[in-house]
Amino acid sequence: MNVLARTKFTAVASAAVLAAGIVSTIAVPASAAAVGPCGSGYKLVGTYNISKDGQKFGVLEVRWNAGTGKNCALAYGSGSNYGRADYKAVRIRSSDKTSWADTDWGNFSKYAGPVYVAAKNKCIDVSAHVEGRSGKKGFVYKRDVHCG
Repeated sequence: MNVLARTKFTAVASAAVLAAGIVSTIAVPASAAAVGPCGSGYKLVGTYNISKDGQKFGVLEVRWNAGTGKNCALAYGSGSNYGRADYKAVRIRSSDKTSWADTDWGNFSKYAGPVYVAAKNKCIDVSAHVEGRSGKKGFVYKRDVHCG
């Protein structure tokens, strides 16, 4: 094989290897991309500000999985409370119960949770709080929400 033919062959082979690498990088299963913090199948159904006296400390997210009949909740810090290992807490229960089904609390940099409750054809109660750098705490409590 002469030098020109070898160069052309090398260029074509390199392009084929590069194209195969790009295709394999792009071909990510849709199910892997759809998994969120609660797991697969959970859809966002509500967001509530965690605040006090007009100051926002974070956001409470509520998600629902119709296939399992479960709700999931997370308490995120926001602004200067996101990315810092400050105190965050979240809890959830079926509204017809007096004790919390699941709770999570601690010094988390992004969020507390996920917490879960089986609540098919029921309403839920959720609460969360986030402590800011100043020691002030934001709080939210929602009763009889996301009935389904």
